[in-house]
Amino acid sequence: MDKTTAELTNDYIREHPYIKICLRKNLINYSSLARLIAKELDIEKKTSKEAILIAARRFREKMKKEYEVEEGIKELLEQSEIELKNKITVYILEKGLDFDSIEDAGKKIRKDSGTFYFIEGSDHNIIITQEKYAGIIEIKFKHQIIKKTKTLALILMKSPQKIEQTLGFTAYVTSLFAENGVNIVELLSCWTDTLFLISPNDVNKALQFLKF
Repeated sequence: MDKTTAELTNDYIREHPYIKICLRKNLINYSSLARLIAKELDIEKKTSKEAILIAARRFREKMKKEYEVEEGIKELLEQSEIELKNKITVYILEKGLDFDSIEDAGKKIRKDSGTFYFIEGSDHNIIITQEKYAGIIEIKFKHQIIKKTKTLALILMKSPQKIEQTLGFTAYVTSLFAENGVNIVELLSCWTDTLFLISPNDVNKALQFLKF
């Protein structure tokens, strides 16, 4: 079933975040946007630019609710604390690890007040720790390491408990990274903690757009 002009317009705007941002801030010339969408989607002969223009205006009206949600997220970010750790290594390991060895490695590292995270995936496992503990990990799991990524930076965001009820928090924060050209190597969360692993070259930029 063919999509309506409104559906095609909505899809196009959603697929182009910068247009969506400009719509929200009322920085768009609707006539120019309608011509662009008609040309990009090759629907100039199938519909009128007026129909696209109306659909775009209605899309902006719907975004008012999104704006209210965004304000709640910004308020939560203002109350969040950020910690930075450097020289972090991410190990991707095979499944079937000995969990006693994982627990032992974690105890040794945490006893030294070190960073240690273990994530069990469907096909692989991940261990995140500081480079100075590489010996512990590589001795215990040397035959099961698939990939090792060194010299990363870890940004730890500690938020209030209401993060549980805050719709779209992770989506909003990750969009900030994307919009600023910062790649997230790994992302994980544990209740009020959200962790981002990025290149150390992007740390200053990330700390700037995460400042609320």
